[in-house]
Amino acid sequence: MNDWPEGWSGNNRGGDYAQPEGPRVMRQVRRGPSAPPQGGVPQQPSYGDPYGDGHGNSGPDQQQYGGGHNSDYNTGQVYGAGGVGGSGGHGGGRGDRGAPNWGRRIKLTAITVTVVLLATTIGTYFWADSKLNREVDLSKVIDRPAEGEGTNYLIVGSDSRAGLSDEQKKELHTGSAEGKRTDSMMILHTGSNGPTLISLPRDSNVEIPTFVGSESGKTYKGSGRQVKLNAAYAEDGPELLVRTVEANTGLRIDHYVEIGFAGFANIVDAVGGVEIEIPKGGMKDTKSGADFEAGKQTLNGEQALAFVRTRYALAGSDLDRTKNQQKFLAALASQTATPSTVLNPFRLYPTMSAGLDTLIVDKDMGLFDLADMFWAMKGVTGGDGKSMNMPISGNAANGNLQWDTAKVKQLVEQLKNDETVTVSGN
Repeated sequence: MNDWPEGWSGNNRGGDYAQPEGPRVMRQVRRGPSAPPQGGVPQQPSYGDPYGDGHGNSGPDQQQYGGGHNSDYNTGQVYGAGGVGGSGGHGGGRGDRGAPNWGRRIKLTAITVTVVLLATTIGTYFWADSKLNREVDLSKVIDRPAEGEGTNYLIVGSDSRAGLSDEQKKELHTGSAEGKRTDSMMILHTGSNGPTLISLPRDSNVEIPTFVGSESGKTYKGSGRQVKLNAAYAEDGPELLVRTVEANTGLRIDHYVEIGFAGFANIVDAVGGVEIEIPKGGMKDTKSGADFEAGKQTLNGEQALAFVRTRYALAGSDLDRTKNQQKFLAALASQTATPSTVLNPFRLYPTMSAGLDTLIVDKDMGLFDLADMFWAMKGVTGGDGKSMNMPISGNAANGNLQWDTAKVKQLVEQLKNDETVTVSGN
């Protein structure tokens, strides 16, 4: 006799009864007798109608297990899968959130960074451009040579004490002379064959040509006066200096850049000092304040100013001084253009501010021209260009340094045509 209820025989337990694949929620099955009908006696379920109502029908809350029936058992909920917060429910749990769209996030980040960098760059450009002191008007210069290839900058270091206190003048050994004179003058040529830096000794013998006064507007006829080159600046400022250089060389000057004592020292300090090689024997000059031992050392602003102004301690006097000035300015440009300065806003902005506040340039000078000048100076240091003095043939009758006319003519032609300079200087 089979004691199993109908449909639960041993032969069909593996057939009609499907073993669940995992734990599922099953409705509670009442094993006892059905609730009695109203006013009636409890009925006993037959074995052919297990858990039924006596008529072969399942109770309203009961689950059927027979094959071919649409059983809730096979579609029931897995433990932990339903309800609020479950992955199969509708509670808004983590299962409802899609994977992060990393492509979109990266794109938005890139756009944001680009916009910020662009805004910063534009803001920095206009800030720096507004700081340039465009005081020199080259349109006042008359009888100018024809333009050549490349760009020619006249770079002037003046002995202006503007902005210096009495204590600073003492520390920097500048003296207290009124007005300003040119302490150094250089022509920097930039072009397709590398930069060329040419120092013009302040004691160079030149002729003051006919010129128009920068302030008066009056024409002053040239009388053949032979003077030192730095006298031109002392007489009528930057415009007459440019006029004199052009008249005595035949080379057109495209841009003018000038910096005074205070500005020079401030720039050096802003970049954290400049490393320079002091030649054998050291350098000592009580007038400039130089007191250096031989070898490599980093000079601060005060020391740097003493270094570039020293001439009495040098065998070649002004000619040797111009070489030191070239060496230092090139090293300064190289130091300014390093990543540690350009990429560090805490060093870049003070450096730019120190330089731009004290630079005096011509009215057509722009920041890109200034950048071109600095990169060319750095190129001279890196060996991509050439540095030299204006060729000297000896002393003039008045004791000034006389330029070598033939070499100067050849040099100017090479610069005009943007050719590689083959002329050597002193």
